[in-house]
Amino acid sequence: MPARRQPGAPPWWFMIPALLLFAFVVLVPSARGLYYAFTDWDGLDPNVTVIGLRNFTDMIHDADARSAVWHTVLIAVAVTVIQNGIGLLLALGVNSMIKSRNFLRVLLFAPAVVTPIVTAYLWRHLLGYDGAVNTLLGAVGLGSWRQDWLGDPDLALWMIVLVVVWQFAGYSMVIFLAGLQSVPKEIYEAAAIDGSGPVRRFWSIIRPLLAPAITINLMLSIIGGIKLFDQVYALTGGGPGHATDTISTLIYKDAFTLGEFGYSIALAVVLTVIVAVASAGQYAVLSRNERAAS
Repeated sequence: MPARRQPGAPPWWFMIPALLLFAFVVLVPSARGLYYAFTDWDGLDPNVTVIGLRNFTDMIHDADARSAVWHTVLIAVAVTVIQNGIGLLLALGVNSMIKSRNFLRVLLFAPAVVTPIVTAYLWRHLLGYDGAVNTLLGAVGLGSWRQDWLGDPDLALWMIVLVVVWQFAGYSMVIFLAGLQSVPKEIYEAAAIDGSGPVRRFWSIIRPLLAPAITINLMLSIIGGIKLFDQVYALTGGGPGHATDTISTLIYKDAFTLGEFGYSIALAVVLTVIVAVASAGQYAVLSRNERAAS
């Protein structure tokens, strides 16, 4: 008599097609890419020479690569802090009992559903020297404030941060709002009866209960900031000069402009390591804080 499968036992063989597809689409290209990171491949020549760690040692002496790493870290940190700070304030605002709260939720979340490249081109026209922002400043008598917002090396990087925060602050707001709505109203009422003010209620009651939402938002923001490419390339192309180059834009330029595919893949490996280390470290810290708050 054939043995009967235990109820609830997973049929592992159903996973084989998905695993084969995953290996074909992800694992095999990743392994080949890792191999090319140690070569001088130009993307076309079938004859590839293994050069060991030269691509990685060249990065240490490459001023553009060092600047790109610094810009990547700066954008990721700035976007994470500002976006989540604004997102939390927006969530607290639309979580109140104001009559227009549902309309405001939709309005504030709307930019997040627009394709990032479309948003970036829109803001590129707005921030151009003859764009709407400078035109408006001139119309209200603030012509001295007119700037080449995307052409000034001191401003361009912060304009990228502005565009990213404008688009995704509403996304962070929705996650925080979900956390706020899971807090029982009785807790608010009890704290108010005890005489706790708004700041005290937020810090002692709401903040610990928002720990899972904070963890999710910070993880998504830091990873998205490190991998940022679309908005940077559409807004400034990494310029002026290399003032706004990130690791992602430098990978693109080295591969498709200079034909240095081996070096660009080595940069991609470094980017992967940075994302993995930042994600793991952040998750460990936030998880520990989340358990301490619960």
